[in-house]
Amino acid sequence: MKKSYKLALALSISSLLIASCSSDSSENTDGKLSVIAAFYPIEFVVSAIGGDLVSIENMTPPGVEPHDLELTASQVTRLSQVDLLFSIKGFQPALDEAATQSPPGEVIDLLTIDGLNLLQATEDSDSHGDEEEGHSDEEEGHSDEEEGHGDEEMINDPHFWLDPKRLVVVANAVAAKFSAIDADNAQTYESNRSAFVEKLELLDQEYVTGLQSCERRMIVTSHAAFGYLASAYNLEQEAIAGLSPDAEPTPKRLNEISKEAKADGTTTIFFETLASPKLAKTLADDLKIKAAVLDPVEGVGEGQTYFSVMESNLSALRAALSCK
Repeated sequence: MKKSYKLALALSISSLLIASCSSDSSENTDGKLSVIAAFYPIEFVVSAIGGDLVSIENMTPPGVEPHDLELTASQVTRLSQVDLLFSIKGFQPALDEAATQSPPGEVIDLLTIDGLNLLQATEDSDSHGDEEEGHSDEEEGHSDEEEGHGDEEMINDPHFWLDPKRLVVVANAVAAKFSAIDADNAQTYESNRSAFVEKLELLDQEYVTGLQSCERRMIVTSHAAFGYLASAYNLEQEAIAGLSPDAEPTPKRLNEISKEAKADGTTTIFFETLASPKLAKTLADDLKIKAAVLDPVEGVGEGQTYFSVMESNLSALRAALSCK
């Protein structure tokens, strides 16, 4: 009886282990590409293109500023279990380091996508709209700006998703990648891409029309996240802080912005949802003007999407710039 009981118990435990292993394995053999997206706008594009054919995880939890991302041990381990990681090198250092320690099947740095035409900026000042590629016709107008950079190192501005046209370039690249890996479903990826691009093009046209006739063109923002939006729609960004929302502006920089805002007739200082609004609100109070949200869409709240937030941004810009 005892031997029979022990055998039955051993078989039971063995069956549980087999079932557990089978369950873990099924997460990676269900026919879907397994993908990790660094943060929301990347997840949004990948999800739109991949649809039901792709299993997607967003590495940045809701409400967390992506620059401040910290990973748990289980998240680091999880990286090695997925087919693809879509990220932006340098934007989230913790994720870059984790991907080195626990490599996924492949890492796609979106800043390396051909045709994205990245803007250049300094870490502690606003983006100046100089494109890395495709600006040969405008080179003569850049000399004064380049002299103004002094010894500051110019780096790639990563906030490309705030220009819908550049997001089209990313969508095309994601669709091409999925189709290359999963050729049997290439037609579905192409169909998803086409529908998504159509929405982006409509959004772009709304911005073109909505910002065409405005009394002012300068926007004052809490940090330099809006260089692509400004470049796309003929606006001028003046940022309190640099590319990092945690950067502290110098008193000289605050004084410069204050003078520029007064001279321009600025009515609104923009702050963000995931970063501290303190500096923006303080400056607005000093100038006796409004403070309002302009969202860099690095994360969204419940019920929001990239498109809904961009629509809200357009409304905020039109009000601040007195557009007709």
